Amino acid sequence: MPEHKVRSMEGYKLIYSDTTSEYISDTEPAVGQELGIRLRAPRKSTSKVQIIINDEIITMTRKRKSGDYEFYETTVTLGDEMIRYYFRVTVDGEDYIYDNRGAIPESGNPKAIDEECFFRVIPGFKTPGWAKGAVFYQIYVDRFNNGDKTNDVRTGEYRYLDKLTEAKNWDDPIDSGLNEFYGGDLKGVIDKLDYLKDLGVEVIYLNPIFVSPSNHKYDTADYDYVDPHFGVIVNDDDTVLDSTLKDNTEAKGFIKRVTDKENLEASNMLFCELTKEAHARGMRVILDGVFNHCGSFNKWMDAERIYENMPDYHKGAYIAKDSPYHDYFTFGNKGSWPYNEDYETWWDYKTLPKLNYECRELYDHILKIGAKWVSQPYNADGWRLDVAADLGPDSETNHRFWSDFRNKVKEANPEAIILAEHYGDASPWLRGGQWDTVMNYDAFMEPVTWFLTGMEKHSDEYKPKLIGDADAFWDSMARNGARMSMPSYQTAMNELSNHDHSRFLTRTTHKAGRVEKLGSAAAKEGADKAVLRQAVVMQMTWIGAPTLYYGDEAGLVGFTDPDNRRVYPWGAEDKKLIDFHKAAIRIHKESPELKYGSLMRLPAARGSVAYARVYKKEATIVIANTMNIEMEYKIPVSLLGIGSGKRYRTMLTTDRQGYRTRGRRYKDKNGVITVRVKPGGAVIIRHKKLWARHREENTLPAKKEEGKGN
Repeated sequence: MPEHKVRSMEGYKLIYSDTTSEYISDTEPAVGQELGIRLRAPRKSTSKVQIIINDEIITMTRKRKSGDYEFYETTVTLGDEMIRYYFRVTVDGEDYIYDNRGAIPESGNPKAIDEECFFRVIPGFKTPGWAKGAVFYQIYVDRFNNGDKTNDVRTGEYRYLDKLTEAKNWDDPIDSGLNEFYGGDLKGVIDKLDYLKDLGVEVIYLNPIFVSPSNHKYDTADYDYVDPHFGVIVNDDDTVLDSTLKDNTEAKGFIKRVTDKENLEASNMLFCELTKEAHARGMRVILDGVFNHCGSFNKWMDAERIYENMPDYHKGAYIAKDSPYHDYFTFGNKGSWPYNEDYETWWDYKTLPKLNYECRELYDHILKIGAKWVSQPYNADGWRLDVAADLGPDSETNHRFWSDFRNKVKEANPEAIILAEHYGDASPWLRGGQWDTVMNYDAFMEPVTWFLTGMEKHSDEYKPKLIGDADAFWDSMARNGARMSMPSYQTAMNELSNHDHSRFLTRTTHKAGRVEKLGSAAAKEGADKAVLRQAVVMQMTWIGAPTLYYGDEAGLVGFTDPDNRRVYPWGAEDKKLIDFHKAAIRIHKESPELKYGSLMRLPAARGSVAYARVYKKEATIVIANTMNIEMEYKIPVSLLGIGSGKRYRTMLTTDRQGYRTRGRRYKDKNGVITVRVKPGGAVIIRHKKLWARHREENTLPAKKEEGKGN
């Protein structure tokens, strides 16, 4: 059996610091506060520790010794701006730069100092305590559960993108994806709240639910109301609005149902019931805000003449030059009317007119929408923001709007979360005054996907050499994770799949391509649930908020959209896989270190990653082995800094034969435990202190309890 041996640990590898509460006195400090900062270094061999904060060099003071370590501290008075810092540590006569990458030899290394990897602390910035490490569950409403068949979209009810709508049976295959409706609704979500609670879900994230003719609803027609097809159809009289239809008879069903105020108000009240029932079960609900663009059928534009001549509706900008909504959009050649066909769109989609945030009336209206839905009686718990970086005509407008949006939403509900969709460096929006956090593509979904499957997240590319490439994994995680301060990192949405990318289980097939070329059956052929279980182990033990995409826990597959939007397989679920998710979620929720703790890289063999999460003398060790052979690891638990002679216990093991909860016990022998992991396996091992004997140790000034605050 191959064995991964650990030579005597070089001193510099014992250096550690981060921005969790073990190493700074307050993870969410106030403006003007004194902040204590700590670094751990190897005892006896360390001769100097300096911290460089915004180019100021401060020599740190050695405060305490413990076992193999000594601890250096300093205090800095914060202003109102973000501070960025790194350390220079002299060990055995050599200088090392220490930042989010770990310890980097400085001598002869021009890349040792890398600003992207500095630690960040933002005075006055807080994210909701409830969201730190919370278990999210994303629901694409039309495909989750049909709780009310009376509100189902009917075949031929209206025309969308030159196709008539089509009502599907729950088990029918997905075709184009845009005009097909399966009947999922908010009542269906309410009916499954107990299932979600039993699974361990703490937060429900709903894809868009506002009025729209598409099943995805990223083309909003009316931000003020829940779509009655997701809500309640009270008035279903075909004759009610016939007199207003004129020649647009193909749209009469859509007009009737989505403009009838009785239906709209009843649908909003159903959403109130959903949040009430979720809150009663200790769960929260966040909404999808699509504010960069709307639909061409939005009541403000009305290019499909849906709202024309409707009672209580003004003329849309497409219909009338003097429309009160004219400036909500950007039109091109204004030499003569009509110029209505020439309007700015998002990515050249004619059905997605871009909203004009140079119009103050629109600007203020969207701010009111942001506050409305997180207030009574709706009581949503926050927003996920679609393509948030694209909003506005320029960067200045974008940042100003999100600053104002944050102020309005937090004023209405200080506990609301503001979570944005973003690819790439989001740090300009994460400096305290705009977004709380992001969907974590760069510091979770992509590195995990490449490491375990070698696949790009859309399944568009396969790079087998990246499977098991631990250095590439760690470099990506460190560099991209460093772009977030700890309050953002701990609340970042860590997904394996979602509505925009292929299902993770389909990525394990190593088939590159999309459904139109490969066919829907290929999404399942060769799928490897053992690799999915490895990914879930990492998802439930990494920094951030683990987020399940509906049906992943039940074994759903699918290429990128629309194939990733298949219906939840009620009655045909993989119950063993659901039980596995329950077990992994339970470990996550019962282990404070997995929500608040430090993340330490541990040495591991080729094709493997090993790491620990450590918090207040509790520790979880995780190992994932991508090799086709069983591996033995000598894990240096002395790196964890929780003391010697500790006992550890296997909490969860998964491999190609299945999974097991509990298992082998380990005892630290000379700072090492020996762990075996089978091919394609992963293991979670935990040390839990005896709370009755707990005494607070190593407390920096102004230390506070995790998870509190706004």
